[in-house]
Amino acid sequence: MLLGRNDVNPDIADIRYLRAALSWAARNGHEGVVRVLLECNDVNPDKADNWGQTPLSRAAKNGHRGAVRALLERNDLNPNKADQCSQTPLSLAAENGHEGAVRVLLERNDLNPDKADKWDQTPLSWAARNGHEGVVRALLGLSDVNPSKADKWSRTPFFLAAKNGHKRVATLLESRRI
Repeated sequence: MLLGRNDVNPDIADIRYLRAALSWAARNGHEGVVRVLLECNDVNPDKADNWGQTPLSRAAKNGHRGAVRALLERNDLNPNKADQCSQTPLSLAAENGHEGAVRVLLERNDLNPDKADKWDQTPLSWAARNGHEGVVRALLGLSDVNPSKADKWSRTPFFLAAKNGHKRVATLLESRRI
């Protein structure tokens, strides 16, 4: 009902976090609300909040596959848009071990699966560092992901997995080192 009113703007952000309704719905995994809001012509699917995170970033970071899928159906959305730390939605999903969201993101042809953040850490680096084996496997299945890419401190995904005691991930990466 509210969206049918002329005096309601669904793209206005709150003053504390600078998040609009779409960002909040995506962050909380409300796929139905995300889909309804995406039908509005005056809703920007790439609108960033005070951390530079878009609705896609928020949905991916929290592992909400349905919301991620709904957002990715929009062609006017940039799946590689980075936040203030230069982390992409894929990097945030990988860091938090959300394999389902990672796999949905990887379906998008214009996504860069090896994009590094301001510390030169890639989605694979984040997944390896935190021991997310399923995410590591998904990323290693791509030809454009470099398993030996080092970060700002010369740490490779293998190093990060080994340092943090993730034996299975370290073994997986060791078998794929270039």
